[in-house]
Amino acid sequence: MESYTALLITALTIGVVHTIAGPDHYLPFVALSKSRNWSMVKTVNIVIISGLAHVLSSVVIGFIGIGAGIGLSKLELFEGFRGNIAAWLLFSFGVAYTAWAVFRLIRRKSYVHSHLENKNGNRQLTVWIIFLIFLFGPCEPLIPIIMYPAAEHNYAAVGLVALVFAVATIGTMLISVLVLLKGFTLVKMSSMEKYQHLIAGFAIMLCGAGILFLGL
Repeated sequence: MESYTALLITALTIGVVHTIAGPDHYLPFVALSKSRNWSMVKTVNIVIISGLAHVLSSVVIGFIGIGAGIGLSKLELFEGFRGNIAAWLLFSFGVAYTAWAVFRLIRRKSYVHSHLENKNGNRQLTVWIIFLIFLFGPCEPLIPIIMYPAAEHNYAAVGLVALVFAVATIGTMLISVLVLLKGFTLVKMSSMEKYQHLIAGFAIMLCGAGILFLGL
């Protein structure tokens, strides 16, 4: 019973810590929310949906691995492969968004603004891209540190620790995004408004680069 309680505490702690330690869990949402003028409701919905995709993809893979008796090393290898895909997607998205922002600054004509900014399809594409990135992005500590040890008890234990981890991760993502957005509203940055897309693209690119080259 003590080991089970320890697992629940570990799931909660790691969920919070690994999210805060990885700026890619919240900075892209903050950057896009500011640059795309998302409402608070839309921002919250996108964070929750992306967070669910992020966690549940690893939960499903973990349950498959446990049920099929797949070795932990193989699952970690697969999760690492998924992580590389997600990192390259995030970095590439940041590069593309930055390039578009530079083009937009150079060509500040009304028809360009109308064509690139006000089309609903363009806005939806951004949401789908960020969702896809988080779908591919694994929760690295979930399977080896939480799910596999919980499997020594029963499947209900695995499900419960995964749920605690999910709530901790998504809750921390949401709180981080909302706190940062609130902070930005307290700072006067009217002179930087025309550079908001460039800043967003650069922030996303840095998050991807941090994962790829610094192992963040």
